[in-house]
Amino acid sequence: MNDPTHSLAVTLFSEILTSDQLVRNRLGKVLPRGMEISHFSVLNHLARTGGERSPAQLAKTFHVTRGAMTNTLNRLETSGYIHVRPDWDDARRKMVTISPAGRLARDTALSAITPMIRELVGDMGEENVRAALPILRELRLKLQGD
Repeated sequence: MNDPTHSLAVTLFSEILTSDQLVRNRLGKVLPRGMEISHFSVLNHLARTGGERSPAQLAKTFHVTRGAMTNTLNRLETSGYIHVRPDWDDARRKMVTISPAGRLARDTALSAITPMIRELVGDMGEENVRAALPILRELRLKLQGD
């Protein structure tokens, strides 16, 4: 198949998938011991948004199954990084919020990854990164629409 559009699409997704893997590897090396990317992502989300979220809301936000989110939340709760309580309006549901220890763990992790991110942005150039953001955002929004 010698279709230029097909070749462009394959090249685009190849670059995205390879970059994703490389970023995950680098993050895994600099995150505090025992913290996984999924843990940091949930803590960061809870810290930024404030308030409480249900496990189902978090699973939807991160595009993972409820089972995968439950596993992540169980680990975070065991570490003391989140508080889980029954939903007072619907006893079948639970509500999750970040704990002070979770906020500290998130801040520690953010401090650990910031130099790596700063270096990448510096190497690529701030202008190039700013130019790439709208394209990446549009791609994400298109993929979310499916």
